[in-house]
Amino acid sequence: MITGFTNTRITVADDVSLSVHTAGHGPAVLLLHGYPQTHYIWRHLGPRLADRFAVVALDLKGYGASDAPPATPDSSNYSKRVMAAECVAVMRSLGHDRFSVIGHDRGGRVAYRLAFDDAERVAKIVTLDIIPTGAMWDATNKTSAINGFHWAFLAQPAPFPERLIAADPDYFLRTLTGKWALDLERIGEEAIGEYCRAFRRPEVIAATCADYRAGATIDDSLDHAELDAGRRIAAPLLAIWSERFVGTRQTGASDPLAVWRRFANDVRGFAVKSGHFIPEEAPEAVLPAITEFIGS
Repeated sequence: MITGFTNTRITVADDVSLSVHTAGHGPAVLLLHGYPQTHYIWRHLGPRLADRFAVVALDLKGYGASDAPPATPDSSNYSKRVMAAECVAVMRSLGHDRFSVIGHDRGGRVAYRLAFDDAERVAKIVTLDIIPTGAMWDATNKTSAINGFHWAFLAQPAPFPERLIAADPDYFLRTLTGKWALDLERIGEEAIGEYCRAFRRPEVIAATCADYRAGATIDDSLDHAELDAGRRIAAPLLAIWSERFVGTRQTGASDPLAVWRRFANDVRGFAVKSGHFIPEEAPEAVLPAITEFIGS
């Protein structure tokens, strides 16, 4: 639990209920975590944002304490379009018809898909350490393939990655976290232990692989369809990236703002000195800008 937050479960489909944490009052803000973590990444930023906003931090389907149903044959139930619709269902059940979205990593991909598919609901969008999925695949080079090997590995047909990860899930998670973090101590053993506890569930391992399979197929296709049709995200977008990860050749993209401006009309952003896990490694560096952006 994040200090000051209340936990509940909200059903978003016949076989899916999500673990949802709420706090605060005011304009609504939805917080979406990334791989291989849970809502707990927001333990620093969430309480501070709750001073001004009605904050909702959930575990995405397939992660944390949320349900992790088996994937369909094409992994379409783990596409960002479906996961975004599930987030809308959560917010509507809480009485929030319009809200801002802050997404890190995979959560950022759900966030910008939500902004494409339900534009009238999204007031502002903040992405942390990503470029769009379609652009990510297009920019893949030798360096990004080595540093981001998990994109292709997790997208391999089942049960290949699932069986390898299940042999030692703690080792897999800890290795990736250490590889991507600039300052592992800023994340801390308590949090890493919590992420390991959730990630060990076989159904979570399978679901998170399905997430990446959808990223390599459906999500990639949807992004290119938006570009081909000339559609752009209407909501103002703040892109924040780490100097170590998205801000380097590790993604194959040297100018994240230029990439985002292909997908959205109103884009601003900046880099921070941090590893990939910005909400945990550099919360003080991003809180003022995020608060000003979503509060204006």
